[in-house]
Amino acid sequence: MKTLTQSPTDPDFVQSPYGFYAAARAEGHLHFWQDYKMVAAFSHAAVHMLLRDRRFGREIPPEMAKESPAHLAPFMQVEAHSLLDAEPPRHTRLRRLILRAFTSREIKALAPGLDSLCHELIDSFPKDAPFDLLSTYCTQVPVIAICRLLGVPTDMAPQLLDWSHKMVAMYQASRTEETEHAAARASQEFIDFLTTYVDERRKTPGEDLITRLIQAEEDGESLSTDELIGTCILLLNAGHEATVHSLGNGVKTMLQQGWDAAWLSPEGIEGLVEEILRYDPPLHMFTRYAYEEVEMFGHTFKRGDEVALLLAAANRDPELLEDPERFDPTRPPKVNQSFGGGLHFCVGAPLARMEMQIALPILFERCPNLKLAAAPEYNNTYHFHGLTRLMVEV
Repeated sequence: MKTLTQSPTDPDFVQSPYGFYAAARAEGHLHFWQDYKMVAAFSHAAVHMLLRDRRFGREIPPEMAKESPAHLAPFMQVEAHSLLDAEPPRHTRLRRLILRAFTSREIKALAPGLDSLCHELIDSFPKDAPFDLLSTYCTQVPVIAICRLLGVPTDMAPQLLDWSHKMVAMYQASRTEETEHAAARASQEFIDFLTTYVDERRKTPGEDLITRLIQAEEDGESLSTDELIGTCILLLNAGHEATVHSLGNGVKTMLQQGWDAAWLSPEGIEGLVEEILRYDPPLHMFTRYAYEEVEMFGHTFKRGDEVALLLAAANRDPELLEDPERFDPTRPPKVNQSFGGGLHFCVGAPLARMEMQIALPILFERCPNLKLAAAPEYNNTYHFHGLTRLMVEV
């Protein structure tokens, strides 16, 4: 196993990490990434296997856990009740209860409203000056959709975004102590808001996800208030982050490489969305812990070892696809790792896909002359991969 050195905050890496991925992948499935001080999986085979191997999981082994700083208590309270970092049997219980409320029928019911929302947002685009598509469209579609799903007022969207950005920054390589304090404050404010809102919904149920989560029950068990709040925050943070960057990265790629109207047809849109997610996904790294000694691809993991699964590197593995560096929405569908896999496959994946399948055709139908007004740049937020802004003109 080779030791690799590559700062995740290096400007060139931030703009395009794919060269690093390709060089590492060509040398083997696993390498030690010195900057993260952990083994990283670069190949599709290794990432696919690690996502599904139950000898690895998201919960840190108890004997390896360290006490968190006191100032992070509100953030850690949310984390402690999140589905993302749970393992069976707690994960099994939480996921079943959540999926009883977060059904495909409820997701599909959002479609007409999303269609109308996209047209309303486009109606407000400046007609004679460049503007940022990321803030005016790519961000608005998912955050308003989540507001409607949860049943919170859409005028809360800017506040929810502010809390979300501050909390999600905790997972970025550029994290600082200032980041931690901001995340803790945002977490506490988000908890306070949702606690009040959940109490209101317990007294006066509505036609929304929070009400359905409150009512979800299996074998006499239901979600606690902390679990319900953790679930709502996870849906906003993960759902917003993924769809905003997927839409932004996808539009950028289509405008830079040229786009075909056939990609946006009812017959082509699913392929376009899958290729966007494969080619330039919003999440590049997902970590897990070994729960026992495991030998894999010539390396022996010890209990407690953390491993980085490089989802974006796996998506461009030439062992999986022909010419993987080429953007081709007509290629036959293959398994891509952008939403993870195994027990932790993203529960919001159907919603994210639907949002993209609605938002992209409407955008390019309404704005067929859409073009870039400035060179796009990626934000220094690894292991997320998204743009700082997307300046366009219509």
